[in-house]
Amino acid sequence: MAGEAVGPEGRVVGVDLAPIEPPLGFANVFSMPGDFTEAPVLEAVLARLGSAAELLLSDAAPKLTGVRATDRAREEALLVAVETALPRLLAPGGTLLAKLLDCPEAAGFVKRIRTRFGSVRELRPDASRKGSSERYLLARGYRLG
Repeated sequence: MAGEAVGPEGRVVGVDLAPIEPPLGFANVFSMPGDFTEAPVLEAVLARLGSAAELLLSDAAPKLTGVRATDRAREEALLVAVETALPRLLAPGGTLLAKLLDCPEAAGFVKRIRTRFGSVRELRPDASRKGSSERYLLARGYRLG
């Protein structure tokens, strides 16, 4: 669990559209309901962190509607929100692990991320369901600017 990995001095801040019930029960783990594409949510995350993070885990995938245009627009909005937040959320040298869906919007995101990190890999864990469009982007060595 992330709360154990960062130790008692670290902080874990999670955002999801729905509140996590029951609360996780760790003093250094904070969960807040909200939409990460909205500026007040980013401000709340920054306030909880207190400083830029060493690691940003983004499971930001939209709830799929089955309407391709809607799903792609939602995916793009989430990816843009993550990308826009990087200069404020992630410390230089930091790592980003982001869930992506196979779509042109994600491909554009990956291309832009490659210019901002020292190394970038796309991963598909063995645990992924057959036929799933999910994959992960692991980007290390964040460079500001």
